[in-house]
Amino acid sequence: MSEPIATNGVVHWAGTGLSTGSGLEVLAGAARSVTLYGRTADKAARRLGELSLAGRAGGATMAELPDAVASGDVVVSMLPASEHGRLLRLCLDRGAHFACTSYTSDEMAAADEPARKLGLVVLTEAGLDPGIDHVLAHDLVDRARAAVGDGPATVTFRSYCGGLPAVPNDFRYRFSWAPRGVLSALCSPARSFEDGEVRDVDRPWEATTTYPLDGEPFEVYPNRDSLPFVAQYNLPAGWRPHTFVRGTLRLAGWSQAWADVFAVLRGGDPGAVDALAAELVAQHPMRPGDADRVVLAVELGVQTDEAGWHGRYLLDLTGDERESAMARTVSLPLAYAVGGVLDGTTPAGLHRALPDPADTTAFLAYLRGRGIDCVLTEGTRKH
Repeated sequence: MSEPIATNGVVHWAGTGLSTGSGLEVLAGAARSVTLYGRTADKAARRLGELSLAGRAGGATMAELPDAVASGDVVVSMLPASEHGRLLRLCLDRGAHFACTSYTSDEMAAADEPARKLGLVVLTEAGLDPGIDHVLAHDLVDRARAAVGDGPATVTFRSYCGGLPAVPNDFRYRFSWAPRGVLSALCSPARSFEDGEVRDVDRPWEATTTYPLDGEPFEVYPNRDSLPFVAQYNLPAGWRPHTFVRGTLRLAGWSQAWADVFAVLRGGDPGAVDALAAELVAQHPMRPGDADRVVLAVELGVQTDEAGWHGRYLLDLTGDERESAMARTVSLPLAYAVGGVLDGTTPAGLHRALPDPADTTAFLAYLRGRGIDCVLTEGTRKH
């Protein structure tokens, strides 16, 4: 493996969407130069103005990005997941580091070995979910191991996250990102552990259940394939998952409010789904002045023959006039991870969320200092 290519302090941030928030401001203070790329120069300039970064960061068009990337630069992709591969290939070709907040695709995973050989860092899953949730899960596993050990035990793990309207509407949701993406995610099969058995669900919304948090009812449903995270979160071999699920959280009443949406999705007509997406964004957009809310709950229970332990992290944040909760919780952890590339502490190769899960204390302190508080409750019990 090659030594990491030293960064030159130049950051290219691709994407001006609603998740581009104060993390960009953090990087503007840490990097030698930061450029924000949008579909148009006006769009980039407008977003820089909204973040009070005019004069502190440059703006350019996406068309200008390929010619601007050089060896030692860092490229941050806040574009749709389908665009990450193109930027990742550009980075490998130019000797630049890459970072994004999306799940690790097969192409990203395959880039691990060539990135190591080239001395490049590839960061993925470095946002909210995935991102903060991974760090909290690792920390809970470490705390449980310290409390009850690595021996035979039964495990209950749940991790749910949702972006919500701070003031509930009749639809129980407002669209802050592409509705087509929301609908597509609902049509993606999910896999989890329930009652000690693998549970496959073709239509995740049909597995919606009630999930109370400190007296407030929510609705949750499984998302994607949770099973690989048993290994990713380093659960000891002696721990047997009884429940292990990662999923999406919605306001109470969501499934009833979306009954007509589900009827269209069941039909499977792509044209009808496209038409529905256009109708929904017109009817239920996140409008200027609408506050959003992010709720992330990660909980772990471990039961042995002699004792039990339970821990939960809860993040519950409402956006303000300056910045949405989603922009803050996605962009700030990403900026923290990119900071490790800029200062040379992140080894070459592929990393999800944080290169070292033991960095939890410093990471959570960083978030807390910027208004993101992940509140821990934990306890043990003896038989």
